[in-house]
Amino acid sequence: MAVTIRDVAALAGVSPSTVSRTCKNHPSISRETKEKVRRAMSQLGYEPSVSSGSGQASQLIGIILPPSSRDVYENAFYLEAIRGISQFCNGREYVSTVVTGQDDEELLRAVRTLAKDDHAGGFIVLYSRENDPVIDYLYSEGLLYVLIGKAKQYANQTIYIDNDNLLAGLEATEYLYGLGHRKIAYVGSEYTMLFSAERKAGYQMALTRHGLPLIADYCVEVEKISLDESEPFHTLIRLDNRPTAAVASDDILAVALKRACGQQGLSVPEDLSIVSFNNSLFARISSPQLTSVDINSFQLGIEAASQLINHIENPNLLATKIIVPHSLIIRGSCQEYR
Repeated sequence: MAVTIRDVAALAGVSPSTVSRTCKNHPSISRETKEKVRRAMSQLGYEPSVSSGSGQASQLIGIILPPSSRDVYENAFYLEAIRGISQFCNGREYVSTVVTGQDDEELLRAVRTLAKDDHAGGFIVLYSRENDPVIDYLYSEGLLYVLIGKAKQYANQTIYIDNDNLLAGLEATEYLYGLGHRKIAYVGSEYTMLFSAERKAGYQMALTRHGLPLIADYCVEVEKISLDESEPFHTLIRLDNRPTAAVASDDILAVALKRACGQQGLSVPEDLSIVSFNNSLFARISSPQLTSVDINSFQLGIEAASQLINHIENPNLLATKIIVPHSLIIRGSCQEYR
């Protein structure tokens, strides 16, 4: 069996990311640590796949978007997070680059290519989902990365920046309950996207807290967050016992739901109150404007870049977990139920 970077790390008593930086002759690694790692490499016969580089500090940050042919580029969350990352990187004289792919295979190929660059200091993954091959690759290669979202794989070893999505989902549902609504639906993206799964769990927790039934037909989960989705929403609002309110895990889904209501002759908020997430441009230009949970996407990006650069420059830091606060922005898409 081939010797891996983790075998070297175990023998040298350091982290895999330290081995990776030693292979690149990263100046933040002490001479003593480099010598210890190189002895372990020699003892095991490990040949690094990445060249040692010029000895200059790694200054390239890869920003990894989820695999998508188009939909991801319409989502303001990613744009705001990238803006935060870029602003912080610029201030610290690091260069950031966006890594994309239409599917897992293409995305993974792009990540592998960037990882071979001698100046690649680390990656920021803008999404969190179950069984992600990109995370598997980054971890197995000992590459430094920060996750925006809760870590599902390798949680103890992963640096991540997140919101308390369960609490946010609970609070959004509690707001609708406080307005008198008892038939509350949930509209989210596919369950493998962890932010939506946690917001749904918060929604369900609020219903249970108040003794309301969990109605399967009230939960709509679509494969992609897109304005093109419509049929699942038509099915929801055509129910004989249709909901009077809904929590949507993204402003885009809320706009799609609102459009479906209009096509069915229903009005927001008179017939359906909606609370959404992200407080994006979609929430502000909608008519009526959407009540939305602001998850501070820009700040998530800043925190992710800050943590990644701190770990690049101080490689022996422990993996940190940071929760960025959220707030409910109340607008005109909700009203009391009478």
